[in-house]
Amino acid sequence: MRLIASAAVLAAGALLTACATMGAGGGSAPSFDAARLSEHVRVLSDDSFEGRGIATPAEDKVVRYLSEQYAAAGFQPGGENGGWTQAVTLNRFTASNIRAGFSAGGETIPVTQGQQMVISTRLPGRHVHLMNKPLVFVGYGIDAPERQWNDFKDVDVRGKIIVVLVNDADFEQPELNTFGGRAMTYYGRWTYKYEEAARKGAAGVIIVHETAPASYGWATVNNSWSGPQFDIVRQNAAAERVAMESWIQRDLAVDLFRRAGQDFDALKVAARSRDFRPVELTGVTFNGMFDVATNQVTTHNVIARLPGTTHPDETILYTGHWDHIGMGEPDAEGDRIFNGAVDNATGTAGLIELARAFGAAPRPERSIVMISFTAEESGLLGSEYYAANPIYPLETTVGGFNIDSMNVYGRVTRYGITGYGQSDLDERIGALVEGQGRTIQPDANPASGGYFRSDHFPLAKRGVPMTYGGSTGDFRDEPIAAREANRSEYGRSRYHQAADEWSPDWDLSGQIEDLQVLYGAGSALANSRDWPQWKPGSEFGAARATSAAQRR
Repeated sequence: MRLIASAAVLAAGALLTACATMGAGGGSAPSFDAARLSEHVRVLSDDSFEGRGIATPAEDKVVRYLSEQYAAAGFQPGGENGGWTQAVTLNRFTASNIRAGFSAGGETIPVTQGQQMVISTRLPGRHVHLMNKPLVFVGYGIDAPERQWNDFKDVDVRGKIIVVLVNDADFEQPELNTFGGRAMTYYGRWTYKYEEAARKGAAGVIIVHETAPASYGWATVNNSWSGPQFDIVRQNAAAERVAMESWIQRDLAVDLFRRAGQDFDALKVAARSRDFRPVELTGVTFNGMFDVATNQVTTHNVIARLPGTTHPDETILYTGHWDHIGMGEPDAEGDRIFNGAVDNATGTAGLIELARAFGAAPRPERSIVMISFTAEESGLLGSEYYAANPIYPLETTVGGFNIDSMNVYGRVTRYGITGYGQSDLDERIGALVEGQGRTIQPDANPASGGYFRSDHFPLAKRGVPMTYGGSTGDFRDEPIAAREANRSEYGRSRYHQAADEWSPDWDLSGQIEDLQVLYGAGSALANSRDWPQWKPGSEFGAARATSAAQRR
């Protein structure tokens, strides 16, 4: 990821942001050093960290590095028992000896793991046997009573394999406005589709991959789900997980529908209606078997705290995940280490340097807590665990700022807020962004479902006002074409792939502007008696309202 960036551009960006006045009660912005940020990313994404896989020897190196850096910034251990960490116990599932295929009209259609299909499981057990299982197309696989929507109707899918589409119905036809237009709802996420299938008693789920509604290509699917899968330990996993979670390539789905006498594209259109009914793919069955190695592992959230002077029991959160995919199958260049430089060594570096800024400033009235979450890439499991087992009560957690995959391409014209319109944190951040001469862009790509795909979400759904955003828009400095090409190429060729590596040529001036916004907003809250509020209509307001009496 080579970006031609002159030293003059880097210096100008750093000087501009170091001298900017944040306003809105935030005081003067601190200086963030591009070289220091870059060095954190270089270290954390080095091959020796082996892609920062959870519950691997690499995790120990990450925990050690983060705790040392937080301590150097002036923060105290904020985890369990006076330490730097919170233990997160997970089940790890490794599928092997996968033999799978479809039968249609007496013909066998074999599939190869990672090519036509990706198969995984998060259901404890030693083996999965799914033989001669009928396939039922259930549209988007959604049952949403509040929207008068039920893709399952009265059809019994127990013991069957359901086939579902990515996203929700409004992606293809936003004017329907059944699910709020083009912006993905939680119903569009793969996590929801698997959960709903388990509630309906299905034996397995096949998601038909299409790049546009998924917002990522097949390589991302393969890299994310071919390796070991993780889940929190569940009391009744059989009620919450299906035996097979899988994806198939669109071309294979079209062929299977054709063999069943159905038109895939026509059924996609039909699935956009409340009147849609499930369609059995008559004459087509699935056969699959694989071994499952299930074992329990312990991974760790890293937590650092700067106690407040007058209201230490009230907490401002800054969060981001330290983990990445680890090691997988070699790519075309033979590289099997998924370094995760942008995703999310950049956000982790941002947390460290935010801690340094707070540690160097006058002590705030409220406490500042940095949480480097584990297992985000496994389904937001570290943040889900913390939100269910908070070390600092959620009722008196004032609000928070999540950081994931920061800008490494230079200064831009806008700051995008994912989930814009949810809370009044939008306006607090907006005032600071405008002070930099930029504007707010509400959810640059709402169809991708980003609001449900990062670590703020488990906290938000429990009522804690959380915001998640970052640089977007047009570049402000030359060479603009090169910057645009590099930004586009990351999403196309590097995201969740071995090529997500550190570059000495990155221009971090845009990242520095974003960090100053996040510092200013958090500092203002930490030195006030304000409690951010969810806006009318937010689905998270009710959870916050129940604990209102505990906030003074």
